Amino acid sequence: MTSSPTPIARLLAALLVAAASLFAPIARAADFASTRPAARVEYWQQRQAAIQAQVADATSLRAVKLVFVGDSITDFWLLGDDPWIPGRLHGRRVWDESFGGAVPQNLALNIGISGDRTEHLLFRLLPKAQGGLGQLDADALAPEFFVLMVGINNSYAAEMPVADSVFEGVLAVMRSLHARKPGTRLLLQSMLPTSETTRDDAVVKPVNARLAALAKSPEFAGFTLWLDLYPSFVDAQGRQDARLFVDGLHPSEAGYRVWRDRLVPALATARALAR
Repeated sequence: MTSSPTPIARLLAALLVAAASLFAPIARAADFASTRPAARVEYWQQRQAAIQAQVADATSLRAVKLVFVGDSITDFWLLGDDPWIPGRLHGRRVWDESFGGAVPQNLALNIGISGDRTEHLLFRLLPKAQGGLGQLDADALAPEFFVLMVGINNSYAAEMPVADSVFEGVLAVMRSLHARKPGTRLLLQSMLPTSETTRDDAVVKPVNARLAALAKSPEFAGFTLWLDLYPSFVDAQGRQDARLFVDGLHPSEAGYRVWRDRLVPALATARALAR
């Protein structure tokens, strides 16, 4: 039978721990970023600056076949390790395999920015001559497809009726893309399921149904393809498959693989039908 430590033994142990801490490495104030003046630069500002630099490089733009357009779900194709929560992986490895240049016909430019609502994207697409950022202004940029997914951010801090606001925002983006590059086809993708069944039922599903019909409408049918990703991201009960997401909204690396495995064949089919 083991006896409990005596008060004296506990005191000695505490003293030993305290003494050991005296000899532990001592961090100097200068070792901490928290002590050094730094301008605040948000992630979206870094992404916007990076995109502006990319769209100014005419030589690189000429080889681009796909332009991915959207918000964080599109943006995070370019993230490997999550910069906010260590241990979470997004789509960078999948992107490099399929859209980073290893397959020239699918070389892509990604202009997704985390946090963007449709109105923010519209500002980025608006020509510089009209006061926007002009991210599609370059004549050298003549992609074969726009790969579009956007709208879910408009379901937060939303306008009412929410589904109408989201749908009209996506419609405005589609029209803007076609106006900027009328020779580029549009691959319109459904919004993905969220972990909130009420949001899916009230917004995601009805908007997806309206977008599917829109892609076949006289205005868009001649240059638009519809890719319904929603069924690939739900379980047998029709709810979001948590294995494919990191936080109830953004895909995991496995989720980006599922997306890629739907997207690449859809592009191949579209090309074959166009021949």
